[in-house]
Amino acid sequence: MLVLANVFWGLSFPLIKAIALEHGRLLPGSGSWSVTACMIAPRFVLAAAILALFRRDALRGISRLELRQGAGLASFAVLGMFLQNDGLQYTSASTSAFLTQIYAILIPLWLALRRRRLPSATVWISCTLVLAGVAVLARLDWRDQHLGRGEIETMASSLFFMGQILLLDRADFAANRPIPVTFVLFVVEAAVSLVMVAVTTPHPGEIPVLFSSLPWLGFTAALTLFCTVAAFTIMNTWQPKITATEAGLVYCLEPVFASCLALFLPGLFARWAGFAYPNETLTMNLLVGGGLITAANLLVQLAGRRRPIAPLAV
Repeated sequence: MLVLANVFWGLSFPLIKAIALEHGRLLPGSGSWSVTACMIAPRFVLAAAILALFRRDALRGISRLELRQGAGLASFAVLGMFLQNDGLQYTSASTSAFLTQIYAILIPLWLALRRRRLPSATVWISCTLVLAGVAVLARLDWRDQHLGRGEIETMASSLFFMGQILLLDRADFAANRPIPVTFVLFVVEAAVSLVMVAVTTPHPGEIPVLFSSLPWLGFTAALTLFCTVAAFTIMNTWQPKITATEAGLVYCLEPVFASCLALFLPGLFARWAGFAYPNETLTMNLLVGGGLITAANLLVQLAGRRRPIAPLAV
């Protein structure tokens, strides 16, 4: 089930890129933060409405712990998604997907520091591989050692996605039901996103123009149904059944799916919507950089499986 969730999240990268391009075509004066807010808000408003309509039986009697966990997940998700979605406007879908996976290295590093012990040699080796992979993917210019905005925002978003994974691993939330937790997450993220739309959009009266575009509606519907309702429900239901380290291993598949889908979906999206979005290609930077990051993730996660880490108690 978590592999299926990764397929849906892999799909989200070219979809988000397509929505941003269609937004730019319809409202060319929009800033990137406005584009980001207008992508995220309808996604979570619709997702919350879908759960309220079709799973209202599971939403009765939401407990205090379910509210607490849902709100906590939402706080990490909204910060991570705003950074990731904004960063996607400045880098490729494949690069963003690989850089997002840095949390797979950060999880065992954080757990080691939390328990006041030095990270293992495996973690240090994996961190070195990740840094090398980031440099290759971002085409780091060693003369000025400068990373682009897209790469920086994507790596920052990974910190918040790590927070989501660790929060789902907490033992005190083990009895929580996944549907109420997911619903609370959607409602909180929808509310924050709507505020961001109001703050970042210079001319809110122009927003209805987006809803007149069939491609924009289609991309948003796919992002909502597959990459939001389905993916988050699967994650919140099935991830607590394994450790955070094991989950990090499974999540290494996300950029692989994203890269494969980015080889042919952009061209299909572009032909339907009428904007320029060429298919990505398997460049040497992508193969080497993505391979280094994936190898690092596999190395540290497989080592973690040999030495199981207990779920966090607090």
